[in-house]
Amino acid sequence: MEDLPPIDLVLISHNHYDHLDRITVKQLARRSRAQAQPTHFIVPLGLAGKLRGFGVREVQELDWWQSLNFRGLRVGCVPAQHWSARTLWDRNRTLWCGFTVHAGDFGFYFAGDTGYWHGVPEITQRMGRIDLAALPIGAYAPRWFMQGQHIDPAQAVQMHLELSARRSIAIHWGTFELADDALDEPPIKLRSALADTGLGEDDFWLLRHGESRPLSL
Repeated sequence: MEDLPPIDLVLISHNHYDHLDRITVKQLARRSRAQAQPTHFIVPLGLAGKLRGFGVREVQELDWWQSLNFRGLRVGCVPAQHWSARTLWDRNRTLWCGFTVHAGDFGFYFAGDTGYWHGVPEITQRMGRIDLAALPIGAYAPRWFMQGQHIDPAQAVQMHLELSARRSIAIHWGTFELADDALDEPPIKLRSALADTGLGEDDFWLLRHGESRPLSL
């Protein structure tokens, strides 16, 4: 945590433990109090109270298709095909979502966790064009169980095309073993799906842990 620069904005897509980690949020909240400008959290409906309990002071909830302005950015909350729970007794008591972030002519989309849903093109129709999309490619097997909550690599490529994204980044793979697919399987299937659609790895990036790349605008 101490190696990170000051964090201006944190987007939390839902309350599952691999996406909302109590210790991490508490560390960010402590760091925020020492910054010139506090770290601001944006979360889907129902999660603000949980984050305040973790020590966060600046937090705002959004419903699907709502947006707000933050220091020159337009941040939008968009639907996802998923669910929420942190215990056996709070299933779907809070919302889940993806986010869009627009700065001038540049648009970014973070899918969060999502199964495939037919409203994907509506995201760009309602929120604006997407230049860079962060799309999950892992934790998809077995399909009979996971298809309603996690897309597979072929569906990630389909979403990339339906969003008309200039580029996408593969996320949600290679960190936690959450499903039956092996940790190294999603990149193999992604490359195959890209080849099937005439796309390449320059269109859909597979980043190593800690890797960064410049994005030409």
